[in-house]
Amino acid sequence: MIYLKTAEEIELMRQAALLVSKTLGLVGSEIKEGITLKKLDKIAEEFIRDNKATPVFKGYNGFPATLCLSMNEAVVHGIPNDTVLKSGDLISVDCGVKKDGFIGDHAFTYCCGEVSDEIKKLVKVTKESLYLGIEQAKAGNRIGDISFAIQNHAEKNGYGVVRELVGHGLGKNLHEKPEVPNYGKRGSGPKIQNGLTIAIEPMINMGKKEVTQLNDGWTIVTTDRKPSAHFEHDVAIVNGKADILSSFAYAEEAMNKNPFLVKIP
Repeated sequence: MIYLKTAEEIELMRQAALLVSKTLGLVGSEIKEGITLKKLDKIAEEFIRDNKATPVFKGYNGFPATLCLSMNEAVVHGIPNDTVLKSGDLISVDCGVKKDGFIGDHAFTYCCGEVSDEIKKLVKVTKESLYLGIEQAKAGNRIGDISFAIQNHAEKNGYGVVRELVGHGLGKNLHEKPEVPNYGKRGSGPKIQNGLTIAIEPMINMGKKEVTQLNDGWTIVTTDRKPSAHFEHDVAIVNGKADILSSFAYAEEAMNKNPFLVKIP
C-alpha cells in the first residue's frame, strides 16, 4: 500500500528533512583529521535532541547509533566507532530523524584531505545521478524511470550500481512502499502521482556492483573493496513535479568553510 501525503503532511516532512540537512552540515563542519566516528555521532545526536526530534536510526532493528557513517569501501550502514578520520578518506554521512510524527532521511558524502581524482569523479557522478533520478520523479512517470536514469549515468561512467539496497517511500515510517531501486527499466514499476514521498539514494561503486555484509551485521562493503559513494534526498511529488524536501546547502556550506573537506561540484 502506497500512502500518499497531504500538503500539510508534506510540510511536516519538509521540516524533518531540513533538520537532517542541518545535522549533515553540522557533522561536515566538525570533520577534521583525527576525530573519531563516535564523536561525530555524539555531536549529531545532541543536536537532533536539542531540536526536539528523535534520531530514528538509533535502535532501528537494533542499530546502535544516530548516524550511519560509511568510509571508503563501506557503502552504507557503517557503525560509528573509534576509527579516526584521516586525509584521503571518503565518508558517507546518513541520518534520519522523527519530528512531529514524520521522518526525514538523507545522506551526503564528504571527501577528506587529499583524495584522488578518481574518488572526486566517483562522488561527482554519484551526486549527478541522484539529480538525474529526481528529474524523472514526476506525475505520470514510473519508478523505473528514476531507476533507469540513475543506472544509465553511473554505468556510462564505468561504475557499479548496488542492487541489494534501494531507495524507498517514507513518511510516518522510515521505510514505506514503494521501493526505489537505482537500476531498472523505463516505464516499469509503480506509477508516480501527486502526494508520493520517496527517498532517492544512489549507492555507486568505483568497481563492481557486488557488495558484502561485515560480521557486525550492519556494514555493507564493496566485495572488491573499492570505494563507494552515496547521496540521498527526500522528494515529494507536488503539482506533478519533484519538490526536494531536504537540502544539501548546509553540507555544501560546511564543505566550503572546512579546509579539511574537498570541494566537489
